[in-house]
Amino acid sequence: QVQLVESGGGLVQAGGSLRLSCAASASIFSFNTMGWYRQAPGNQRELVATITSGGSTNYADSVKDRFTISRGNAKNTVDLQMNSLKPEDTAVYYCNAVSLTIWGATEYWGQGTQGTVSS
Repeated sequence: QVQLVESGGGLVQAGGSLRLSCAASASIFSFNTMGWYRQAPGNQRELVATITSGGSTNYADSVKDRFTISRGNAKNTVDLQMNSLKPEDTAVYYCNAVSLTIWGATEYWGQGTQGTVSS
C-alpha cells in the first residue's frame, strides 16, 4: 500500500548540487522517521540523513554541513538538498520511511535514484 518514489538524481560535476525528492503515497506525518540512505558499488548501504515527524534531523558526518533534509512543500514529500558534491557522494540514493504502531515497526524503501558526481 505504501510506496516511496525518488526523483532528482543525475550527473553533476564536483562542487555542484542535486536536489532529491521522495514522494510517498501517504502523508509523511504518517511515519515516525523518514530518511535518505545511499549505496555505492561494493559498499554497504549507509545512512545519509533522517528527519522525524517532529522535524528533528540527523546527518552522517560525511555529509553534515553539505546536505539538508527537509519536508517538502507538499505533505507527502521529503527532500534532500545536496551541495558541494564530491565524487565519493556517487551512489544510489534510497528513500526510507519507518512507521511505529501498536502492531509493530514497519520499514519502507524506494527503488532508488542514481546520483553521480564526476571529478
